[in-house]
Amino acid sequence: MKLSYRWRRRLVSWRRILQELTASNRGDWIWLKTKPLPVASLNRDLWRWAEPSVNYYMLMFLSGVIATLGLLANSSATIIGAMIVAPLMGPIIAMAFAVAMGNRRLLKRASFSMVTGVLLNVATAALITFVLGIDTLTAEVQVRMQPTLIDLGVALAAGAAGAYAKARKHISDALPGVAIAVALVPPLSVIGIGIASWSRTVTVGSTLLFLTNLASVIFCGALVFLAQNYGSLGRAQRGLTVSVLVIALLGLPLGFSFRDLVIKERTRSRLNLLVRERTLALRNVNIETLTVRRRQASGLLVDLEISAPSDSISAQDIDVLHGFLEDELNTPVDLNVSVIPIDRFRALTQQDSSNRQIP
Repeated sequence: MKLSYRWRRRLVSWRRILQELTASNRGDWIWLKTKPLPVASLNRDLWRWAEPSVNYYMLMFLSGVIATLGLLANSSATIIGAMIVAPLMGPIIAMAFAVAMGNRRLLKRASFSMVTGVLLNVATAALITFVLGIDTLTAEVQVRMQPTLIDLGVALAAGAAGAYAKARKHISDALPGVAIAVALVPPLSVIGIGIASWSRTVTVGSTLLFLTNLASVIFCGALVFLAQNYGSLGRAQRGLTVSVLVIALLGLPLGFSFRDLVIKERTRSRLNLLVRERTLALRNVNIETLTVRRRQASGLLVDLEISAPSDSISAQDIDVLHGFLEDELNTPVDLNVSVIPIDRFRALTQQDSSNRQIP
């Protein structure tokens, strides 16, 4: 296929412009190249991050206060602010570096700072919850009670990002974003809320989430440090082995939670579809709440709350919906439906009433 003379001239013109732009931007640009920090410099920096100083404990206390109040108030913005304030990412990244380098002294110091900071945060959350007397589980609290494999994947990626950013001087500004992604402080505050409200489910679920984040950040952080020629695989072998075992043990309940999450979401989508398209009597109702739980034996327990006009839904309509749902999911389902009656009233002004009486 031959190009016309006009198109060939355009191609030559575009090529000349591209060459001029390329020539104007040529150069060595050594100052733009980023290299990993020297070992001594990074080691000193991480020792400062792992130091259990007064500033560290003050920020941990304040972040615990902010996170707890944000969780109880169900405020996502407040919780994000607590993640940024919390300095807990520093000792954990230092632990990952210590694993890669085989530095036991740094590992002990960073572990001490991490453990004491965690205890301070949990105690702060428990005290605030006990004093306020609020035991309502908000949506932000419930989210952190059921970790899944998705949370594990986020923690692994965040650990790698944190180690890479810490080893590169010019991209260390990404660390606040890493702290937000891995969300270390909110699970600790949820643990304190669970302790204050004597809720085993809340405490165990949030503890599982925090341990998942902790082990994942240390494991992936150590791998990234090794990939940047910090330490050696021989020195890090023991620490990596322990991290892998912890992640594998945590992966079992996380896998079960992820399976339950998939089943619940599938049930919700199927039920919404059936209500809207397959059942004529329920087509125009409003779905208020929908919860799906697994029964201890087998099958699912579905609680559905809908709002509809009085006497518009019969028991036969619910039986039809139940049959459709079991056929779609191919599993036994216990369906509990609560109908909130809707009564509509209209009050008119005297002027409107008089107008309506006029034929």
